[in-house]
Amino acid sequence: MIRLIFYIALSLAISLGAVWLISLQGTITIDYNGYRMQPSLGASALALIVLVIVCIAIWAIIRRIINAPKKLAKLNEQRRKNAGVQALSDGFIALQAGEATKARKFAKEAKARLPQNSAVKLLEANADLALGDLGQARENFKQLISDDKTSLAALHGLFEQAKTQGRKDVAISFAQKAFELSPSSSWASEAVFDDLIKNSQFEKALMMISVKSAKEQSEKQKIRRKKAILHSAIASQEEVKNPDIALLNAQAALKILPDFVPAALIAARILSNRNQIRKASSLLRRVYNINKHPDIARLYINVQSGISAVDKLKRAYDLMGENPSEQNAAIVLAQTAIDAFEWSVARKILAKFISKNPSKAICVLMAQIEAGQSDNQGKAREWLSRALNAPSDPTWVADGITSDHWEAISPLDGRLDAFEFKVVPSNESIINDGVLEIAKTEKKQGEDKPEQKGEKAIIHSS
Repeated sequence: MIRLIFYIALSLAISLGAVWLISLQGTITIDYNGYRMQPSLGASALALIVLVIVCIAIWAIIRRIINAPKKLAKLNEQRRKNAGVQALSDGFIALQAGEATKARKFAKEAKARLPQNSAVKLLEANADLALGDLGQARENFKQLISDDKTSLAALHGLFEQAKTQGRKDVAISFAQKAFELSPSSSWASEAVFDDLIKNSQFEKALMMISVKSAKEQSEKQKIRRKKAILHSAIASQEEVKNPDIALLNAQAALKILPDFVPAALIAARILSNRNQIRKASSLLRRVYNINKHPDIARLYINVQSGISAVDKLKRAYDLMGENPSEQNAAIVLAQTAIDAFEWSVARKILAKFISKNPSKAICVLMAQIEAGQSDNQGKAREWLSRALNAPSDPTWVADGITSDHWEAISPLDGRLDAFEFKVVPSNESIINDGVLEIAKTEKKQGEDKPEQKGEKAIIHSS
């Protein structure tokens, strides 16, 4: 509506202007080659305006004719670029779809239309790589390294090529160069970080991840856990050589993950070696109350060196009670009672667990009890036979490999935080350990029978 009103007003103004010009008084005399003209002043002004407009129109037509070849050339150039961009787009789509041959065809088509485009060279190099033409791919990637826009992408291509060829050291060198150019590059930082982990360079890995930022809460939690794992890994490395450094790192891990068992075990062992039994016991009790982990319980029982088996059983009672409801706690407590030759106590502790498909460890402990308490080798062998098909007990496992202690990385592929404490199908190691423990129990029973009676009296009186 406003535009319509504006056009109406403009038309009225032009009309009024034309009327005003025509109505102007006076004439203009023009003498030319014997001819004389005397038009009015208004008509002369109007004719001049029309003449100017006609000249402008004629000049515009002449200029368009003159510039026509340039415009046609520019139009053809734009069409060529559009076709090149379309071929480039189709090439990347084909490459992503796994059609490397078609991708290379589109790359050549795009290269003919966009000879200086870096993305075309990148498509061609990736297509060569996908087709297995590693030599040509390497040459194409090397040409891209000199360009700041494509250097990171070229290094990634060379990295993938080296991985394909199994040249891990070369691949890591490309990742390190890319990380120097762009520390925020995810593939480069992950490759460098994984290489540090596989080579047990945990301090460098910790420094690297400490400067990494995250926006999402889940990513922040992953980084925090990695920091705790790395602190624990450093503590594990330095526990024997540099216990001070090991303790600091174990405590740093526990600040991040207060219930992290490996860090708690390392810290408690170091405190125990320093004869700081109270601190070690307090730490172990706090962590055990959170996760009820059997490794924590075992170290709590044995944290003070030189004490008798009876005193260890008292410590076990103090931590887990006399009749724990958790199976893992019952296994640890029963083993402690067996070590103190409290066979009936051990049997009572395990009584609630032997009626419902007992685990391997329980079967082995029952075999020790039968052999130690009444020298009933028949029942002992029967329990060991049941252990063959009994459910497994939880242990540390990574990639199908079991261990009696936690490790920071997988022994199979060097992956960080691979070990989990869980139940896995495992028979032979527990059974062999059980047979060995029965033999040790029989030998110890023969050697320590006088002490056994005294210890029993102490237990019953407490």
